[in-house]
Amino acid sequence: MNKKKITYKKSGVNISAADNFVNFISNVSSKKKGKKKFSNIGGFGSITSIPQGINQPKIVACTDGVGTKIEIANTLNIFNTIGIDLVAMSVNDLIVQGAKPLLFLDYISINKIDLKKLKSIIKGILKGCRLSGCELAGGETAEMPGTYEKGKFDIAGFAVGVVNKNKILTKNRIKKNNLILAVPSSGLHSNGFSLVRYLINQKKINIKKNKFLKSELLKPTKIYVEEVLKLVNQGLINGCANITGGGLSDNIKRIIPNRMIADIDLNKIKTLDIFKWLRNNGISEKEMLKTFNCGVGFCLIINPKDLKKVTKYFSRDYKPYVIGKILKGNNKIKLNGSINWF
Repeated sequence: MNKKKITYKKSGVNISAADNFVNFISNVSSKKKGKKKFSNIGGFGSITSIPQGINQPKIVACTDGVGTKIEIANTLNIFNTIGIDLVAMSVNDLIVQGAKPLLFLDYISINKIDLKKLKSIIKGILKGCRLSGCELAGGETAEMPGTYEKGKFDIAGFAVGVVNKNKILTKNRIKKNNLILAVPSSGLHSNGFSLVRYLINQKKINIKKNKFLKSELLKPTKIYVEEVLKLVNQGLINGCANITGGGLSDNIKRIIPNRMIADIDLNKIKTLDIFKWLRNNGISEKEMLKTFNCGVGFCLIINPKDLKKVTKYFSRDYKPYVIGKILKGNNKIKLNGSINWF
């Protein structure tokens, strides 16, 4: 008989390390009250309550990841921001429907449990949940030797929210002469990183030694939940769009009614240094506009009379400004002029 022990650990999966990680998450305490807020962690399923005061609740669900921004995190060995990105990419979609995020779940798959790396990621996820006002209700960490190369991993997020039926932001709220507002982004957010990495490789740039890129590439995605939900509750939004992959054009036209057009003046867009750097390093404007947010992280569609009321809900760095209006027309979107890249 072969006396060599064949164990799961020898195959590359360490259940004890995974259990230690679950214990770390479940023991995270609420800063305000000093007690466990994430008490559902570690069970087979998670339970949450529908908030009071919602008479006709409708459930909204979203899922997303952070794409190849993970590879930038791996290169720089910095993992404390991509968890915020993960939450942001889902909750910023939820609020487009007018929904309040209730709970969030994460999925992390990795070649080998690395507690230091995973703790850093989860701390970002917890921060993203706090910024969104939702609960980290659970998740899954899968150790998958042979599927991922050494040091490689992927993350995905799942958010569930609720909205009162009469506050759902539907296309029929959008009317002719409504204003289109740009809410600034914090940077690249979590889109277009395959193109960014391709450019960096082509230019043979060492991002570890480039102070500008090192500070810009891992800036976490701005979470717009607090401001947008206040506007929804006040009835100050007719429509909104999260500007992710596909840029302004592809995302705004998803919410425009038939026989209307979002007429946007690109000259009015206040872009950021990272986008100017990309444009000045050889990416065409057409490619920029269909790949990146170009400085516009979120768009609001409002009645002109509400402009001053809407802007007061945002901090100075994220103050919305007018970039266009809704007109009668076809094709749903028209981009005029050019962004000032220089």
